[in-house]
Amino acid sequence: MKRIGLIIFLILTSLFSLKAQETIGKFTNLGPQLTASMIQGSVFLTDKSGNELVYTVVRGEPAHLLGFDIKTKKLVLDKELPKADGVWDMAQSTDGTLYIPGANGSLFKHIPGTQEVEDLGIVLAGETYLWNLTAGNDGEVFGATYPGCRVFRYHPNDGFSDVGKGPLVATENYVRSLAFHKATGFLYAGVGSHAHLIKLNPKTGEKTEILPEKYQDREFVYGLEIVEGKNGNDRLLALLTTGNITLVYNLKTQKVEQEIEDMDMKSVISKSKKQEVYYTSKGSLKRFKAAKSEKLSQELAANVGSANAFYWAKDKNLYFLTSATNLVQYNLKTKETKSTLLQIPAQPIPINAIMVGPDGKIWTGGYLAGGHATYDPKTQKNTKLLGLDQTEGMTVLGNNIYFGIYPKGRFYKYETTQSWDPKNNSPKKIGEIEGQSRSFAVLSIPNKKRLFFGMIPEYGKLGGAFLSYDETKDELKSFGTIIPQQAIASLVYHQKTVIAGTTISGGLGVKPDTKEAVLFGWDADKNEKTFELVPVKGAAAITSLIAGPDGLLWGIADGVLFVFDAQQQKVISTHKLYDYPPFGSHIWRSAFLVLHPNGNIYGTDNNQLFQINPKTRAVSVLAKDAALLVMDKQGVLYFKRGTQLWSYQP
Repeated sequence: MKRIGLIIFLILTSLFSLKAQETIGKFTNLGPQLTASMIQGSVFLTDKSGNELVYTVVRGEPAHLLGFDIKTKKLVLDKELPKADGVWDMAQSTDGTLYIPGANGSLFKHIPGTQEVEDLGIVLAGETYLWNLTAGNDGEVFGATYPGCRVFRYHPNDGFSDVGKGPLVATENYVRSLAFHKATGFLYAGVGSHAHLIKLNPKTGEKTEILPEKYQDREFVYGLEIVEGKNGNDRLLALLTTGNITLVYNLKTQKVEQEIEDMDMKSVISKSKKQEVYYTSKGSLKRFKAAKSEKLSQELAANVGSANAFYWAKDKNLYFLTSATNLVQYNLKTKETKSTLLQIPAQPIPINAIMVGPDGKIWTGGYLAGGHATYDPKTQKNTKLLGLDQTEGMTVLGNNIYFGIYPKGRFYKYETTQSWDPKNNSPKKIGEIEGQSRSFAVLSIPNKKRLFFGMIPEYGKLGGAFLSYDETKDELKSFGTIIPQQAIASLVYHQKTVIAGTTISGGLGVKPDTKEAVLFGWDADKNEKTFELVPVKGAAAITSLIAGPDGLLWGIADGVLFVFDAQQQKVISTHKLYDYPPFGSHIWRSAFLVLHPNGNIYGTDNNQLFQINPKTRAVSVLAKDAALLVMDKQGVLYFKRGTQLWSYQP
């Protein structure tokens, strides 16, 4: 009897377990959707055996450090950089060590010719991103950081130190570029997102602003290179954004000698005897003498690409690696070029946007490297669609898909009845908005054949524009900033009114001037604001808005659910769902909500997938490490985990 009772107990337990699993639902990992062979930081060097190598880093999660022999073009190193998704720069110290500044705030170390990479750890507490790196004297290297606007020094004997003794500019976040002047031992640092050029004494921490006032309305000093000159007239080349102008600054006379347009500043190289500077511009290889006008420059080769790094090889040829992964060899005597496409192993890249297309497929957009992919739930087939930059928001109107693209606030329309062919305007660009950058908030109103976009402004700016696109008229129109000093983070069409949620954040590199996010209404026919209020006191951003199960508007602001009656323009109730982290540098998007046919509300926020009981407002966490959220017509939910697309069937 005891044995029979035990068997019955086990059966009931098993049935209960199965019932619990059915209640939780089914999770499926659909895998990485996008891959890319995007390279950025690159450097040529010679190892201790005399082998001439070119190193680069391919972006991904994680990024990979790659080394190629420039003679054989063969891959000789492929190593992961743990927890770093990319690298903007690299530098070889005077002792031959290669240092790699990871996009996660860590510095990596590699001895060329070996197969080992060492993670030296976070350079300075609180610094989450590293930009340029430059070699100093006696085995030291210096690096540029975000968000503390700092410069660090690393030496194997001394470890890390903050040579600027705090931010180079107290009100800024970025040290974006860095150059070391061997003749004086000074560092030159480019700052943003409001341009500064700082002369830094790394031994004392003394800082001096040297950027002339007429240029201080630019966003960034984005790139720096030093070119040796005669009689101490060394030149500092400084790339300014916006405008893409490179200043030639004489370090001896402390004067700007000229402005150069369209000069690629990821790398330049010089011949000190002839005072010649080699660089790329608009795909061409050029040279000029820094002491003379760049208008006298000579084009050496056309259609070669944009150089990430240059190198004078032992064979006396000039080599450079392009951003398109071509290793180019230029012979100064014969004026011939040879180009080899390096075989860069593609890496999975993070998903940055998800949408259900008019074809029923799940569309995804990639982070930083851009590109798109579709997943067909019927065939389980993944298709990659390349050619567009980083998508922040997507929406559907009829059979057309609209993309909000970063950078420069651009918009594209794709007619899904046509083949995907970006080179031939499919998708086609429908416009861009000056001073605006990212469109996370997107809204489609099919019966009006109109779209609305909420914008995040450019770096260093506050105030995101509110846009409308009329598909019938093919007209993109900006209504400017509706709520002063605030941007738009969410949009919904509810009870014949467009309702928007704002964020106090602007572009990167600027602090908010306001304290609370606002909810406002917009009459789509009269094109005017109908109401404005603060639904959750002290909340920095309203990142999700949906029509709730009770006919009211539901939204989330900093982890607080609010229920809003649009007719009375009144907040009915608020409910804290979860603890929300303190405000950091910005909040552009966070929570996503969908109303499921089963009556429950599902959401992602705070790095988790959750379910809300619409009656009790109780929250049940279903999964960790979850972000973004959409639902298809079958009620299947889709979210991301880094590079992977996941589905969830309640």
